[in-house]
Formats: sequence, structure tokens, C-alpha cells
Amino acid sequence: MRELEELFVERGYRDFRWIDPAQIVVAQWVRMKCQFGCREYGRNASCPPNVPAVAECARFFAEYRRAAVFHFSKALKDPEERHAWSRQVNRELLELERAVFLKGHPRAFLLFMDSCGFCRQCAGSRAECKEPRAARPTPEAMAV
Repeated sequence: MRELEELFVERGYRDFRWIDPAQIVVAQWVRMKCQFGCREYGRNASCPPNVPAVAECARFFAEYRRAAVFHFSKALKDPEERHAWSRQVNRELLELERAVFLKGHPRAFLLFMDSCGFCRQCAGSRAECKEPRAARPTPEAMAV
């Protein structure tokens, strides 16, 4: 873990915490909030229903022994500016995911902090995604 912590800090990610993935609560109600409260539902290739079922999400987290949770904070004058900022952070986190993978952690997998947003117009399905190797779900999409 020390090796990964050094990598995180080297990349500028100092505000993080290790957790036991068994502490991650995966719940159907979160998926319902996506389905009946988010405009991305059914329109984003990395959002429900284009992600695994809730039970599969729970099994996914159960396969891990530890997870790093990062904290990000940014004050913006216009809330809509968050999309460009989060898109940039997500790209940088993808680079971190790859670095962790290359350090010998083949199960490294990132969850985006905001919907993907890499494409101006999302294809809307995983099959038609223009960035399938880069697109990742959010914790909410994974029912967290």
C-alpha cells in the first residue's frame, strides 16, 4: 500500500483514505434515484441501465480487499463549470488507474466522480461508446 500512497502523492492526490470495500453500501434505492431523478439515465453509456445490475455491483466490490477514496474540492462561480473540471479530473484519474495497473495491480478500476462527459454527445450505449476504454461509471451508477 505504501507504494500506491507514494504514487498518489506524487500525482498530486494527497487527500485520500483507504477503506475496506466491505464497508461500501450497494443498494437498490440508489439505482432508483438514478432511474427516477437523473437526466443521464438511459442517455449515458456509463450510467444505468448501461451498467451492471445492483447485485452484480455488490459482487464487484466484494472482490476487492481495499479501495482508495479520494476527496476533491473546487469552488466554481457557475455550477455548470463543474463538467469541464470533472472531465479533466477524470482524465487524470484514468492516468492514475493505469499507473496503478502497471505497478502490478491488475484489478485497478476507477469510478468517475461525475458522469463521463468525454464526448460532446454521448452515444448512449456501451455498444456504441466512442471511448469504451476510458469510460467509467460513477459510484451512483454502481448503486453506491
